[in-house]
Amino acid sequence: MNFKQIHHIAIIGSDYAESLHFYRDVLGFEVIREHQRPDKDDVKIDLKINETTELELFIKPDAPRRVNYPEAQGLRHLAFATRQIETDIAELKSQGVEVEALRTDDYTGEKMVFFYDPDGLPIELHE
Repeated sequence: MNFKQIHHIAIIGSDYAESLHFYRDVLGFEVIREHQRPDKDDVKIDLKINETTELELFIKPDAPRRVNYPEAQGLRHLAFATRQIETDIAELKSQGVEVEALRTDDYTGEKMVFFYDPDGLPIELHE
């Protein structure tokens, strides 16, 4: 295998305005392109996370809800590395995002915190 890096991550959201606001305005990801897909009854929005990684945001109001507790098989959470976790926490809170208490990873000793997207997908910041 010649895997180099993650190209993109795909997420399904239920509300166009809420999801776009969260990922574009709150998290600061740049919209690259957007496509209405009538054959699939959804909208696909590609967002730039960084120079090498994109987020595919599919808006599908009738998609089944995510099972959070107890956790189900599949994607558990999405994690982003940060160099300034306290600054990021303050920025998220200033934009109305509920953020869990800052904690320390049991194995690495690094700072970490969770918050959630509008559909309940857990997102982690890890310093």
